[in-house]
Amino acid sequence: MGKSSIEWTELTWNPVTGCSKVSQGCKFCYAEIMSQRLKAMGVDKYKDGFKVRTHPSTLEEPYSWSKSRVVFVNSMSDLFHPEVPLEFIQKVFKVMNDNPQHVFQVLTKRTELLLEYDNANELNWSENIWMGTSVEDQRVMERIDILSQTKAKTKFLSCEPLIGPLPEMNLGGIDWVIVGGESGRTPRPMKPEWVLDIKRQCNKANVPFFFKQWGGTNKKKAGRKLEGKTWDDMPSMPVEFSI
Repeated sequence: MGKSSIEWTELTWNPVTGCSKVSQGCKFCYAEIMSQRLKAMGVDKYKDGFKVRTHPSTLEEPYSWSKSRVVFVNSMSDLFHPEVPLEFIQKVFKVMNDNPQHVFQVLTKRTELLLEYDNANELNWSENIWMGTSVEDQRVMERIDILSQTKAKTKFLSCEPLIGPLPEMNLGGIDWVIVGGESGRTPRPMKPEWVLDIKRQCNKANVPFFFKQWGGTNKKKAGRKLEGKTWDDMPSMPVEFSI
């Protein structure tokens, strides 16, 4: 468990670490850079760098948290990476099922495998599991439709890093949209009109809209205001969730 600086969550929990690139949104992956840094620091969990590794010892952590949390699951990996055994994914789901007082946010770029497992009824969806997919430009918009076919109770999109427009998204069945620009040493630019169009689509579909950041080489200076204000809308919390 680690306290998170990510604006749309509170904590990160990484029962899996490591990943591999599948689309242009992965080009400057922060998790890969961080994994190599942690490896150099001698952190045992990252001794294999960015290779996919499961960490069974972390499965007990959510049972010990003293109050309700909003938790980003696998900020340093993708739970639905093909190298993660289905049996381990199911163990992660059981932990989430057993802890309805927490909201668990799972994000994947591998929606095909997610849907394959879901269609086979291998995943137990409880109200506190929010399932999302990353959509960085038009080339991967099919992920939206695939996610929509799953039985997840709450479905969301992370349009970050947004590196192209996303016109005419099918937001039917989508419960939340996050938008953010790329940061780092060589970020690809995000155009304001792309963000405003996504916001317009969300308003039209009555979908909560969360603007995370403009990004850039100095994301703190660039800030996260859009049209002079911050946009922090989120889906409704499950009834078991309490502060």
